[in-house]
Amino acid sequence: MPNLKIALYQPDIPGNTGTILRFAACMGLSVEIIEPAGFILSDKNLRRAGMDYIASVTMTRHINFEHFETWRKQTGRRLVLASTKAAVPYTDFEFRDDDILLFGRESAGVPDHVHNGTDARILIPMAEGQRSINVALSAAMISGEALRQTGFA
Repeated sequence: MPNLKIALYQPDIPGNTGTILRFAACMGLSVEIIEPAGFILSDKNLRRAGMDYIASVTMTRHINFEHFETWRKQTGRRLVLASTKAAVPYTDFEFRDDDILLFGRESAGVPDHVHNGTDARILIPMAEGQRSINVALSAAMISGEALRQTGFA
């Protein structure tokens, strides 16, 4: 099983969160949810996109970013932020098996103090004039590359 984790910073849209939970279950990844979310984190809100897969995923909820950071630093894991403000393409980044891949809110990304406090920042290159890729697709693309690099079979 991979040791890689996905972290969602105050997710806004239950369908995207459910999709990421389903993806994580299929890939054997765990998901860290950094609250507050923009919706009530319940099976009802996540079921449509996550289907019955969400029962198979390990999901940990953190009451806020400070709580998450305390836990993360105790575990010694590197925090890698997916950001449109980053300069390093995710395909040029060297992932480690114990990285935590952080994805921001659909509506606003992450605040500057979170952005500046990460260990690395990566981006998905896009066609000129486009703003962003759906967070669930971004999580799948970046996690897939991280799994490929770290030897996921």
